[in-house]
Amino acid sequence: MGNDSRRKFIKGIAGTALAASVPHIIKGSVNEKNEALKLRDYYGANDDIEVALIGAGGMGTADAQTAKTIPGVKIVAACDLFDPRLDEAKKNFGSDIFTTRDYKEILVRKDIDAVIIGTPDHWHRDIAVDALNSGKHVYVEKPMVQQINEGQAVVDAQKRSGKVLQVGSQGMSSVGNEKAKELFESGAIGQLNYVEGFWARNTPGGAWQYNLPDNASEKNVDWKRFLKDKPQLPYDPKRFFRWRCFKDYGTGVCGDLFVHLISSLHYIISSMGPTRIMSTGGLRYWKDGRDVPDIMLGMFDYPQTGKHPAFNLSLRVNFVDSTKDGSYFRMVGNEGSMLVDWNDVTLTKNFSYPPDNYAQVLKAKQYAADYDRKKIKEPDTTVFKVQDGYKGAHYDHLYNWIKAVREGKPAIEDALFGYRAAAPALLCNDSYFQGKPIKWDPLNLKLLA
Repeated sequence: MGNDSRRKFIKGIAGTALAASVPHIIKGSVNEKNEALKLRDYYGANDDIEVALIGAGGMGTADAQTAKTIPGVKIVAACDLFDPRLDEAKKNFGSDIFTTRDYKEILVRKDIDAVIIGTPDHWHRDIAVDALNSGKHVYVEKPMVQQINEGQAVVDAQKRSGKVLQVGSQGMSSVGNEKAKELFESGAIGQLNYVEGFWARNTPGGAWQYNLPDNASEKNVDWKRFLKDKPQLPYDPKRFFRWRCFKDYGTGVCGDLFVHLISSLHYIISSMGPTRIMSTGGLRYWKDGRDVPDIMLGMFDYPQTGKHPAFNLSLRVNFVDSTKDGSYFRMVGNEGSMLVDWNDVTLTKNFSYPPDNYAQVLKAKQYAADYDRKKIKEPDTTVFKVQDGYKGAHYDHLYNWIKAVREGKPAIEDALFGYRAAAPALLCNDSYFQGKPIKWDPLNLKLLA
């Protein structure tokens, strides 16, 4: 991008009179009344979308709690393998809701239109496929699947069913991602060449040290059903309640955190994914019986496409980090960089190399080559912030899912997008455990020799 185009760009997004310290406001969902009226255009007064929650733990419950605040949505059923969670679901969503340990009892009910899947990762594929096959719309938490060979089954099931499936990477619906996409496509950072992301966790909860309820026992935990087709071990509350710590049931830091950044990146630059994935790391601190790393470094090679140049992605996570606010997602080009958050974007313009014919340009302007003529300085940094009162990406993501269900249109993160976002994260795990780089065809969704 040359000097003239850069000036036009900065003028367009910042205004020539604005200083770098003045933030620009990104529009968010701030008017609940207007929002409700807008969504009500798509349904009658008695036409609620009736939703069942499958997996009533922390994230599933948060999803359902958010969904029920959307006009026209009613939570009518809940499924979980820990009985006290079903009791809690009745407190959260009404004593008359249907509860069960068996998700298939949810899927046969004709009064249920859609399901939210907040189970451990090793159940995602089967429940999503069964739900789609039974005619239900699906919101499934990220990552969409646990293993790389499971994704196509979900893609095929969604295509056959014609139902809406949305994967729960909430940042996909954030105003920050939308602004970053706009800036990237406008050439704000020039030619992209590098992207980096970092997640630091410095609290016990950030290390998946979830609470082990005092009242949990083999009597109120459906341990055998939880295990599914995994090794049939004796009842272990740590494995049940802290399932993310074990590769049999979860997807480690890659599936928990990397997938968020990969999803956002793919959305912002319209990418299908990398062609080579490499990782390293280790279990350095949390010697609590877990078998997945608490330090992970991932490197990804993205090829040139019609939407973006070739570039490299680097992702890191540390699960015992004293760094305050140590998480970020940064996109770097030859003319600037962007720090992207769900609620704001910080654009920094860097020095731009002059064109090859700089000497001729100077001569044409009749200025001596040794005359350091000053120019009007553009702002180095521009901050875009969301309006006060924004409900957040979590609300927007579920709102977009419900809107897609009502309109019969694709979701913002359907099964195909979800598979392409999950694949690099899952292959990052595979690279770590296999000790080698992995080649991937993101277009045809196939492993390469």
